[in-house]
Amino acid sequence: MGKTVLIVDDDPTQRRILQAVIEKSGFSTLQASDGDSALDLALGVDGQKIDLMMLDLVMPGRSGMDTLKELAAHRSDLPIIVLTGTGSIDAVVTAMQAGARDFLVKPASPERIIVSLRNALEINTLVREVTRLKKTNAGELTFNDLIGNASSMRSVIAMGERGAKANIPILITGESGVGKEVVARAIQGASERAGRPFITVNCGAIPGTLVESILFGHEKGSFTGANAKHLGKFQEADTGTLFLDEVGELPLEMQVKLLRVLQENEVDPIGSKRPTKVDVRIISATNKNLEDAVKDGTFREDLYYRLNVFPIEIPSLRDRVEDIAALLEHFVKRFNAQENRSIRGADAKTLEMLKTFDWPGNVRQLENAVFRAVILSDGHTLKPQDFPQISGLNPVIPEQETAALSSAAQDGQEDDDPLQILDPAGHLRSLVEIERDLIQFAIDTYSGHMSEVARRLGIGRSTLYRKVREHELDVGEKRQASK
Repeated sequence: MGKTVLIVDDDPTQRRILQAVIEKSGFSTLQASDGDSALDLALGVDGQKIDLMMLDLVMPGRSGMDTLKELAAHRSDLPIIVLTGTGSIDAVVTAMQAGARDFLVKPASPERIIVSLRNALEINTLVREVTRLKKTNAGELTFNDLIGNASSMRSVIAMGERGAKANIPILITGESGVGKEVVARAIQGASERAGRPFITVNCGAIPGTLVESILFGHEKGSFTGANAKHLGKFQEADTGTLFLDEVGELPLEMQVKLLRVLQENEVDPIGSKRPTKVDVRIISATNKNLEDAVKDGTFREDLYYRLNVFPIEIPSLRDRVEDIAALLEHFVKRFNAQENRSIRGADAKTLEMLKTFDWPGNVRQLENAVFRAVILSDGHTLKPQDFPQISGLNPVIPEQETAALSSAAQDGQEDDDPLQILDPAGHLRSLVEIERDLIQFAIDTYSGHMSEVARRLGIGRSTLYRKVREHELDVGEKRQASK
C-alpha cells in the first residue's frame, strides 16, 4: 500500500535525487517543475491519489509560497513538506503558518528526508482519525467516510443514500460484525437529521425487567428504586435517530409497546399520567432472519412490516474480499496512532492469506486481528506469524529470539563472530568487557599499529594507550607476533 509523493522543484537534478531516495523507501513519486503544474496535479481528477507533496519555495513563475497558500485553500488535507535552499527562519515560519507540515534545507540527507516524510504522513493519519471520530460523535459521519469499494458495498451505499433522503424506517440486516451501526450512522449523517442525537440501544443486552424503563422512561416513585425521573431512549433521541440494534431480541410484550410508539409517535413512561410526543427516526438492525422469527411466533408480524419498510443487507467480509486491503490499512493507521507504532502494512503473502480466510466474525474480527498483529509485530511489516490464529504459526517474540541467540552461542554456532554481545546465559555482557574485546580485536587486525588502531576506533592515541593500560592489554607481544 505504497503512498504517492509529488515532488515539485524547478531543478531536474534535485527532483531526480529526491525521486531516488523516496522510491528506494517504498513510495511512488510524481514530479512537477513549477507551481502551476503542481496545482494541476493536486487539484485535478486524480489529485486524491497524491498523499504528500514536497514543495520547493523558490521557483520561477508561481512561487512555492503562493502554491502552498492555494493548496491550503482547496486541499487542506494534503500534507506538504517545503524545501528551501537558504534555511531562512522567516521563510520557514511563514510556510509553517501557511499550512506546511515540515521543512527541509537543501541538500538534506536521505535519512532526514524519509523521517520527515513518514512523520508528515503519520500526523495526517492521526488528524484524519480524529476528524472521523469527531464526525461520528457529532452524528455527521457520511457514506464518504465508509471504507470499501467492492461492488456489493457500492450497492449498500447507494441504497443508504436513497433511504437517508426520506424519514422512512430502515431495517439493516447482515451477519454479526459487518458494520451495521456504522452504516446506520452514515444514514443519519447523510440525512436532514445530521448533527442531531444518535442513540443506540442493544436490544439483546437489556435485562427483561428493565426494557420498558430503558426504552420509554419512568417517573420518580413509579416503582421500587425509581428515585428520580428517567428519560427513556426514545426521548433522548427526540429530533434525531434511534438505532435499535439486534431488534429481534426484544421480548414479545415490548414488541407490542414498540409498535404503538411507531404508530402514534408518542411514548408512555412508566408512572406517567399522559403520553409524551417524540420525533424519532427509527433504524433497526438484526443478524437474525426475522421472517423465520415471525413464522416461529417469536416476532410480531405487524412490527416486522412496520420496521422492514426499507431493507438494506450488508454483505459479509468474505463476499467483499477486495476491501480487505483498504480495511487493513485503515486499522493499521489507527492502531499506529493509538499504540505509537510504525507499521507500514502487510507483505504480499500476508495480505493474500487474509483474503483467503473465511472471517466468520467479519470486519470486527479483522479489526481485532490487526490490533493483535500490530502489537505482536517486531518489524515494520505485518507477516503471517503476526496473525497466529489465522496462519497457525507461533508469533516471534523477543524472549524467544534472545533464547535462540543464547542457544546458538552455547552450541558454538557464533564462533565466527569476533565480538560476543551476549554471555552464555543469553544476557548482555558489560560495556567494559565488550570494549576490551573490541580494542584487542582492532590491535590484532591491524598488527599492533597503534596509529591505525586509534584512527579506526575514532579515538586519540593517548586515549587508546590509556585504555590499553586499563584493560591490561600487552601490545608488545602483539607486535612481536606480527613480525
